[in-house]
Amino acid sequence: MAAAQNRLTGELISECLATFIILGLGDSAAAMYVLYDPSPYQQAYWGVCIAWGLAVTLAIYVTGAVSGTHANPAITLALTLYRRFSRRKVLPYIGAQVAGAFLGAALVYFLFGPVIDHYNLVHHLSRAGDGGAAGVFFTHPGLAITPAHAFADEIVLTGILVLGVFAITEQFNTLAPSANTGALIIGLLVATIGACAGYLEAWPINPARDLGPRVFCFLAGWGHQAFPAPQNYWWVPIAGPLLGGVVGGGLYQLAIRPYLPARVRPSAEDSHP
Repeated sequence: MAAAQNRLTGELISECLATFIILGLGDSAAAMYVLYDPSPYQQAYWGVCIAWGLAVTLAIYVTGAVSGTHANPAITLALTLYRRFSRRKVLPYIGAQVAGAFLGAALVYFLFGPVIDHYNLVHHLSRAGDGGAAGVFFTHPGLAITPAHAFADEIVLTGILVLGVFAITEQFNTLAPSANTGALIIGLLVATIGACAGYLEAWPINPARDLGPRVFCFLAGWGHQAFPAPQNYWWVPIAGPLLGGVVGGGLYQLAIRPYLPARVRPSAEDSHP
């Protein structure tokens, strides 16, 4: 019992650290994009995407051997439904992920706090009144995107993420990358989703990635801009990715996994000459 408890403790620390790394680096890239004029990324958006992707890769290399590096409640839920991840670990894992994202946002605030204040002063913005610089920390709908459309977007984009993760980590997929390179490919998958659709609503594809920083910002002066957010948007980056993970994982399990050659055994008649 003590050994199992110690193992779970290590896994939760690992999940917290993984999301801390992802948010600490990823939101720092967002700060570089939002706060500086001219922004080093305005004409090179792929740089933001690859920074997020490599943050995911680093998190996997650091923590994957301990917890598997879910670092995303949508991944945890999909693994529980389709890959026999322990149900008793679901809520602790999600709690650790949200806590890590909160701490990652706190790190970014520590690093860029003076720049945030300068940005808001120069642009005559306030945190609670205008949501000044909130885009550094959490997501929001982009040009012409309604919350309902963003919800549908996140189902699709997170579905693609989980579909890809399931394929990359599938033991019977002979075309999957080896264990040493899988982390890099998952990072590139995250970067690709951002490069293809990041402007829609900043591609959260991860409830913890949005919720943890949103809670931090609520406490750090952004108030109702974080919760409930304009247009009551706060729930969209949570519910959309959770549902998308179920859809993407289910698609892989139903449409791809049963037909992988390494899993399909020859029939009796195929075994005869």
